[in-house]
Amino acid sequence: MTQPQLPTQRFTDAAQALAYVQQIYDAAVAHLRAGLKDFVEGEGQPSPRTRVRACYPMVRFETQSVTRSEDANKALSYGFVSGAGTFQTTLTRPDLFAHYYAKQFTLLLQNHHATLEIGVSDVPIPVHFSLAEHDHVEGQLSEARRAQLPDVFDLPDLMAMDDAIANGDLDVLPDDAKPLALFTAPRVDYSLHRLRHYTGTSPHGFQNFALLTNYQFYIDEFVALGKQLMQDAHSQYIGLIEPGNVLTRRVNLSASEEAVLQDAVQHAAGAAPARLPQMPAYHLVRADRGGISLVNIGVGPSNAKTMTDHIAVLRPYAWIMLGHCAGLRNSQALGDYVLAHGYVREDHVLDEELPLWVPIPPLAEVQIALASAVAEVTQLEGSELKKVLRTGTVASTDNRNWELLPFHGERSTPAKRFSQSRAIALDMESATVAANGFRFRVPYGTLLCVSDKPLHGEIKLPGMANHFYRERVNQHLKIGILALEKLRQAGEQLHSRKLRSFNEVAFQ
Repeated sequence: MTQPQLPTQRFTDAAQALAYVQQIYDAAVAHLRAGLKDFVEGEGQPSPRTRVRACYPMVRFETQSVTRSEDANKALSYGFVSGAGTFQTTLTRPDLFAHYYAKQFTLLLQNHHATLEIGVSDVPIPVHFSLAEHDHVEGQLSEARRAQLPDVFDLPDLMAMDDAIANGDLDVLPDDAKPLALFTAPRVDYSLHRLRHYTGTSPHGFQNFALLTNYQFYIDEFVALGKQLMQDAHSQYIGLIEPGNVLTRRVNLSASEEAVLQDAVQHAAGAAPARLPQMPAYHLVRADRGGISLVNIGVGPSNAKTMTDHIAVLRPYAWIMLGHCAGLRNSQALGDYVLAHGYVREDHVLDEELPLWVPIPPLAEVQIALASAVAEVTQLEGSELKKVLRTGTVASTDNRNWELLPFHGERSTPAKRFSQSRAIALDMESATVAANGFRFRVPYGTLLCVSDKPLHGEIKLPGMANHFYRERVNQHLKIGILALEKLRQAGEQLHSRKLRSFNEVAFQ
């Protein structure tokens, strides 16, 4: 049983192209769900004739010249191809990515005055990725029936969802179409499912700007601030979403704003989970999806990589790490801020994907937004600002107990490496977040707060930590939110050319 055949069609209008993508996707998903219903209700051994398959929509684009049209938007670092040829990508979840796809289609048509081909690809949709958001097929099947699932349906295939495009490792044969996007449809679908699992919220709730933190204290402050904003009828934010898709609405919502919120929680009633998910997410929603998502990634580079691997498929406009760090200089005080402009990568989780010889540069737009936000929130300037804000290199390690390594002064390891690199702070997540931003072309930044100074006898202890948290967390969070609001004002110019490779994909 194959999906209903829909022919490949050519479009010069982005809205019409997107509508056809939706038609193809809806037909494919309906076909798989109908086949799965029959399978769940059926009994016995499936025959080869019962195999059910449907494939993703695709967009194909061909140009004979690298030259862009006279009315091309040349201020953007994306939206165009780097040479002549045929380019193609698979597409998924047009309900979630409607605005994103429409924008990418529009830019291709504007920049190259060519035609988009929309049709059915040859990449199967895994049956798990066809399910509605709250469905779980395994819970309805016996163990014997689950074992028959691969005989009837396509299951997730790791060969179709790796990061070869983003890593620059994709081998394209001369007659093959080149990629249009960083992520294939199966890779996107995989991450959407992982996001819901790890964060306890729907991917629809994620906003275009993200804060990542490693402490629950920031979450508590974010929720308190969000609920306060929901009492302000003039707030730019229309809702606060917590794990379990628990929704707090802003007062005096319009009908259109209510519709946005219902889409963000996928029309679920919402109930707080019995226990928090591994990396809970909280979303301050704007009607244009330009709000702020805050995720508690916990401690360690593995979690930082996991979460940014999956958020990246949503193509956010920026993400910023807000966390605590060890200050490495005696001139620093507890509560001082560190604005990272470089990273020593001893986290190791990205060594295969992004070699250590690749520099992770500071992005001017993000650095300026963070520095100006610190000045505005602290009401300090000049030399007084420099007393609490220091710019420099941050070292990230995967060894939480690095302090217990043999230590014999500044010439020992790891203190010698910190000194040679001129590092001013140490944490476990920042380099990973920044490196994955570089790898996935997502603007990134880091603003840390000094919570201990282990090289100078000030080791983090419960009493000291509680006082520190009370003094600084609220202010630090406000700085991060203000910085993202400043970046929002930069609009499309935020996507720096520093993040684009030689032969870059066209999609943002």
